[in-house]
Amino acid sequence: MGDFILDEDAFQAANRRGEDERSRSPIPTSVRFDRPSGRIVVEFTNGAAFMAPARQLQGLEDASDDELAEVELLGETGLHWETRDVDFRIVGLMAGIFGNARFMEAARRGGEARSEVKAAAARENGRKGGRPRKGAA
Repeated sequence: MGDFILDEDAFQAANRRGEDERSRSPIPTSVRFDRPSGRIVVEFTNGAAFMAPARQLQGLEDASDDELAEVELLGETGLHWETRDVDFRIVGLMAGIFGNARFMEAARRGGEARSEVKAAAARENGRKGGRPRKGAA
């Protein structure tokens, strides 16, 4: 591979583009664990907030409330739990990525599980008229 040479003008232009993009993007200002809902809440400079279900995140499935409350911002892009040695990118969580591919597949397949209890619940719901239609109130 050839050498990559970045002159001062190109470097300054790249920095300006980065700062411009950063100024137009919401930046996380705080993160906390909301005990009543069991969710991690990230708040941003523009007043928006994002929530994720804490115990659905890989590595936090069996974490105590106190461990979950130890969440901290990792720069402007991530979340970190020191005692669990767990890190997540905020943009990944916002995209619904709660773990690696194997973890996500196992979580997805969990909803497909068949059991006698699940079948009995479906039959009971059927006797009650089934799932309510959307918009029916």
